[in-house]
Amino acid sequence: MTKPIRSRIVKNGKGTWGPMKWALTLTAVLFLISVLILPLLTVFQTAFRNGMAAYTEAIASPDTLHALLLTLLAAGVAVPLNVIFGFFAAWAITRHSFRFKRFLICCLDIPFAVSPVISGMIFILLLGQNSLIGGFFMDHGMRIIFAPAGIVIVTTFITCPFVARELISVMTMQGTDQELAALSLGASPLQMFRLITLPSIKWGLFYGTILCTARAMGEFGAVSVVSGHIRGETNTLPLHVEILYNEYHFQEAFAVSTLLVFIAVVTLVIKGIAKAMAPKKAVRPIFRERQDSLS
Repeated sequence: MTKPIRSRIVKNGKGTWGPMKWALTLTAVLFLISVLILPLLTVFQTAFRNGMAAYTEAIASPDTLHALLLTLLAAGVAVPLNVIFGFFAAWAITRHSFRFKRFLICCLDIPFAVSPVISGMIFILLLGQNSLIGGFFMDHGMRIIFAPAGIVIVTTFITCPFVARELISVMTMQGTDQELAALSLGASPLQMFRLITLPSIKWGLFYGTILCTARAMGEFGAVSVVSGHIRGETNTLPLHVEILYNEYHFQEAFAVSTLLVFIAVVTLVIKGIAKAMAPKKAVRPIFRERQDSLS
């Protein structure tokens, strides 16, 4: 009888794939070092090139602090809105059948499919001072485009699929059997949600929120279009870094960039903790890697 392929390839931990395995591993490590580790080291080396005092001065400047606060404001408004929208969208898609269900699913992918710059241009056409909506608000003394309100709106649009997409996969996998059983046993809809639905989707909801927060804080393209690059008013952290770099303030630009690096590291740490705490049966569908989500 012919031996199984695995037993012929691997025997006592060694086999014909040994050299290839090490070659592929070495290639992957060298690739990560060249495109991830070295750029990060360059960022920190340049940020601290003129000493700790210069680094602290760049971080504590009024423009940097305002950009940080505006970034937190945009994320603080966009993320809760998308958590609410994502849950109701996922609930409608996975628990109900209706005529335009496929259309709704397709609409969720629009922020992934459309360039962020194009998204920003669309909102300028919709909410600019020459548009019907933007003109109405301008007549009442409220500016949307080239103001923090426009930044919050485009950030909400760009990040809207993250929570919904995570919850759709989780709620589809969970099915409706337990929820229907709870209702048949006399539970109210609120009790069903609190005791059955929420515990089964909490890790997917948490993971989607992490991704949504990371993208909201790092969004550049759409925010760049609608912000107007007004220093001290409509610059978020990524835009502030761009302005400093274009003005040849390299040390200050890289110093501010470290804030975004710290945010990314904190996001990865929280993601890892959440993945470790999640039930193993839920890890695979919830914590999948989505390159389209991170692009």
